[in-house]
Amino acid sequence: MFMSQSGAQILLQSLEKKTKLLDDMIRQNGVQEELLKEEDLDMDAFDEAINQQGFYIEELDKLDQGFETVYDRVREELLRDKARYRMEIIRMKELIQQITDKIVTLNAGNMRNKMLAENQFNRKRVAIGTGASQNKAARNYYNNMNRLNYVSPQFYDNKK
Repeated sequence: MFMSQSGAQILLQSLEKKTKLLDDMIRQNGVQEELLKEEDLDMDAFDEAINQQGFYIEELDKLDQGFETVYDRVREELLRDKARYRMEIIRMKELIQQITDKIVTLNAGNMRNKMLAENQFNRKRVAIGTGASQNKAARNYYNNMNRLNYVSPQFYDNKK
């Protein structure tokens, strides 16, 4: 099987798209981080950021599947005729290194955001608990005040 230049070019294009997509994911991670650092978390904006990240992950999976499919078809030719595809192979190695670096950056950002999210949700949980205990205290106060105004039945001396 003779591989056309387009096979190697398709692999390069796929890797270049993946690097751009990873850049977008890193930026989106930054958006999530900023949202999670806010004192009052905007849940709608956070949901949108999470949905966008989910879209990027789906696109990344598609790119990976497409790359694997094309690579499986052209792998033998690339290995057999390394001299002919030397420049493409060098560029692929560079892109793969960039992708690896970006994935490390992305994973570090994800870990930071996970910790920020846990802290944010713990604060919300405490606030809800505080609100519940404040409601309970207010309810108890109200009940106690009502009892003060309540006059219990008195025994009347009916003797005359």
